[in-house]
Amino acid sequence: MANERWKDDIAYAMTPFKLFTWPIGMWPLQDYNIFSVLRSVFGICCASLLVILPSMEIYLGCTDVEQNIDCLMILCCSVLGVLKTTRFCIYPNSLINNYKSAVNDYLTIVNTKERDIMRKHAFIGRYICCSMVCVSYFSCMIYVIIPLMNYGQGNQNVTDEDAILMYPFPSRCALEYLNFPKSIYIITILAEEVIMLVGATTNQGNNALFLNITLHVCGQVNILRINFTNFDVTSPRIYERFNALIQRHQYLIRLARELADLISFILLIELFIISILLCIMGFQFTLALKVNDTFMVGKSLMVLSAFLTQLTLYSAIGNYLRSEMEEIGLSIYQSTWYSYPKEITKNVIYILMQTKSPTALEAGNFVIVNLSTYMSILKTSFSYLSVLRIMIEV
Repeated sequence: MANERWKDDIAYAMTPFKLFTWPIGMWPLQDYNIFSVLRSVFGICCASLLVILPSMEIYLGCTDVEQNIDCLMILCCSVLGVLKTTRFCIYPNSLINNYKSAVNDYLTIVNTKERDIMRKHAFIGRYICCSMVCVSYFSCMIYVIIPLMNYGQGNQNVTDEDAILMYPFPSRCALEYLNFPKSIYIITILAEEVIMLVGATTNQGNNALFLNITLHVCGQVNILRINFTNFDVTSPRIYERFNALIQRHQYLIRLARELADLISFILLIELFIISILLCIMGFQFTLALKVNDTFMVGKSLMVLSAFLTQLTLYSAIGNYLRSEMEEIGLSIYQSTWYSYPKEITKNVIYILMQTKSPTALEAGNFVIVNLSTYMSILKTSFSYLSVLRIMIEV
């Protein structure tokens, strides 16, 4: 009965992320074969099209300022999707090891209090990450509804060669340059919608996959802290039990470092891109307010919210991981360490030394991603935005 309950916990914690990432070949617990490679190539190709077509649109010079901003936003998000998918494909062992460890954690746990901690972190991962992906999908649907409504109202005659067609993302000139037939306009719109959904999955789906397992590691560190605090020196086999806790600490450090190394380069690019896009979209929002463009105000707010949410999640979870690692030392200090045997007390000193340099998510291995970094990015972005706002008012 208990075994079935743990299996239900595994399904609860991992099924949504499998649904997001299996279609693009990113699910760590899948069978790695030619089909998984083909799915990964499909995801990378769709994200690459979202880079190529908007770039051609800007190069051909047939877009206005609003469309140029849309092209830049889609291009940047797609670049992140390509980077994440490619890196996770080339270095899959970090995610595989962490997810296999998570499955083993659920299958071997017997303490109901520890299970509750794991379920709480799984719930947070499901709620936050699934919301992030679903909002991204909803945004993609909005982008396809506008040209379909325009077509349904008969505002554009798709049989006219001089007609200006609308597409889910700016690609009209690029498709005309490639001699794409206008007779399959609806099919083209639906194909672009599929491309946008897959491209969103390569970015936000991979974010959800990574952040979910990072939260699980945080939960395991939380459990370890409780075990250190409540360590009982009166029970038998004290040396074996304390050594088991030390080995568990080292194991969790290794898992966290694997995740930090995997995401380090991507986080550096992501922080740079989000900082730039916050300024650009904030500037667009300011202009829309000035000319009372309600549609553009709503669109800018939606995009700004998406980028701020993504930055907030990485910063908050990175801050949580670092604080949990640091508080291992505090947990030991709050235990009855003064009654430990001399041999164990020596090990306590080394653990305290280890917590002085805790594992954390870093951008490029030199910028720690936490709430302080988050506030610095916001302050810098809004400072540049204030300068731009003053320039247009002068």
